[in-house]
Amino acid sequence: MEDQYMWMENLEDERVLKVVEEENKRFREFIGGLSDELFPEVWEYYSMPTLYGAKLTEKGIIAMYKERERQLIRWLGGDVIVDSKALEEELGDEVLLQGFTADGKGRFLAYSFSIGGADEGITRIIDLKTGKLIDEMKPSVWNVTFLEDGYYFSRFYRHGETPDGVKAPAVRLFWKDGNGEKMVFGEGLGSGYFIGLRKSTDGKTAMVTVTFGWNRAEIYVGPIAEPDRWEKAYSAEVPAEPIDVIDGKLYVLTREGRGLGKVIRVEDGKVTEVPPEGEFPLEWAVIVDGKIIAGRLVHASYRLEVYSLDGEKLDEVTFDLPGSVYPLDADGKRALLRYESFTVPYRLYGFDGELNLIGGQEIEGDFRVEEDFAVSKDGTRIHYFLVRGGRDEKKAWVFGYGGFNIALTPRFFPQAIPFIKRGGTFAMANLRGGSEYGEEWHRAGMRENKQNVFDDFIAVLEKLKAEGYRVAAWGRSNGGLLVSATLTQRPDVMDAALIGYPVIDMMRFHKLYIGSVWIPEYGNPDDPKDREFLLKYSPYHNVDPEKSYPPTLIYTGLHDDRVHPAHALKFFMKLKEMDAPVYLRVETKSGHMGASPETRARELTDLLAFVVKILS
Repeated sequence: MEDQYMWMENLEDERVLKVVEEENKRFREFIGGLSDELFPEVWEYYSMPTLYGAKLTEKGIIAMYKERERQLIRWLGGDVIVDSKALEEELGDEVLLQGFTADGKGRFLAYSFSIGGADEGITRIIDLKTGKLIDEMKPSVWNVTFLEDGYYFSRFYRHGETPDGVKAPAVRLFWKDGNGEKMVFGEGLGSGYFIGLRKSTDGKTAMVTVTFGWNRAEIYVGPIAEPDRWEKAYSAEVPAEPIDVIDGKLYVLTREGRGLGKVIRVEDGKVTEVPPEGEFPLEWAVIVDGKIIAGRLVHASYRLEVYSLDGEKLDEVTFDLPGSVYPLDADGKRALLRYESFTVPYRLYGFDGELNLIGGQEIEGDFRVEEDFAVSKDGTRIHYFLVRGGRDEKKAWVFGYGGFNIALTPRFFPQAIPFIKRGGTFAMANLRGGSEYGEEWHRAGMRENKQNVFDDFIAVLEKLKAEGYRVAAWGRSNGGLLVSATLTQRPDVMDAALIGYPVIDMMRFHKLYIGSVWIPEYGNPDDPKDREFLLKYSPYHNVDPEKSYPPTLIYTGLHDDRVHPAHALKFFMKLKEMDAPVYLRVETKSGHMGASPETRARELTDLLAFVVKILS
């Protein structure tokens, strides 16, 4: 099968850079001054202080925020520890903080950042008392776990091979102290395996999770300082994660059974359910003061449930708006929880038996969040959220994803607020492939079942069209695959398409960057059976000159090192070749996860401008 645009996979090819330059210019001409006009409004919402992470230490809470044009790691209510602007001055480029951790005593901080929005970045470890840099690792590592005399970390090999000779991509776990670093776990694990390390809240036990793709998990436990004594305590052919080790008993959140999530206690190989599966998925759990605090997903929004260690339900907490709530940290006595909704950038709660609001940000105005269902091709009910303002001008901006066991739960979209204020309705669809209704829901949207996801999205878009809405369909990454597949199959169900950082060429995704790790989710193009179902929907191979396509914006970042920009570039060329009304926006400073706050806000404003222009 000849691919006439294969040359676009070489991002240093002069022809590629010429297309990028010309098409960026053409898009700017199309959008005119609308984006500049809308930017102050998007920036107002985008730059509201937002909390991303928080860590409990003996010396107080350390939190990571985005504030206007910078990201900060600071003591809650106190001094700034890391400032992205200071890093930019030091490094002479745009910096994106990726995450942080600290030791429980508040002595050390490890933080990771990337330059220009790349996935690969740098991890630094500093002494919190003196501010002195102790270590710097390139590329960035994760799972930094501090002990008294050193720390563990995971290294993801994107290139070359691991110390034990396994070709990238692969992950290994290391120990580092004054004597240097040594590999301590993961020998022989191939591509597609990931390793996660956590310490029990009493600091004594290592809990190591080995996952294959998004489908299988093994959990090892043992004395934290003795990796040669870590032994397998639990394994399942489904996602599972350790919660904690209490009095020698391992507590695990597992998807075994109907895939809806339950907490089990593992003791000497014996498994007890505490609590068992319910009607809706249990998404996370932590243990605080001898009680299990769990987040249950009910039609894609969260409620809190409190159980005894024997599984008896003690309490239930709901929120004023459908929202997302996740634990940021727990130390056995207290948990920090982050809440978010469509009009709430964040709330930080503490839980120590009671839920206490520590701080947050809310959007004022006339907004309401509604919920509805569409019926998919095979009769499955598909839930979706609708966020409306004071008036309804029958224009809808619909966001979808549908994959990798990721649930789309209510969150804050800064660019959606100005759209709603202009009479628009923002919608978010809960498609198969995600975890909204458990592991069976995920599996019903992966591999040979992927067409279900597109059918689900089509059902939601069709219903809105039938209600008189003009509709813009939007997806990013795997959601970019969703929208491009829906576009090639049923262009009639949308009036505009927005396709961001997408996976589109399903015959070559596994050969570009780290794409091979998605084989468990999508299938293997080199396997004739998988190739057959992949080719059937691969958007790149299903562009039809007989079809009439709506205005389409494809956007990506030249430095995206997770999803290769060639997916977007090649698909754009295919559509343009048949005179479809397609536009290309390539962020030259950005990777898969965006870049600086202003760069990211400009991108979101361009999406808003495109939607406003097409749907008005």
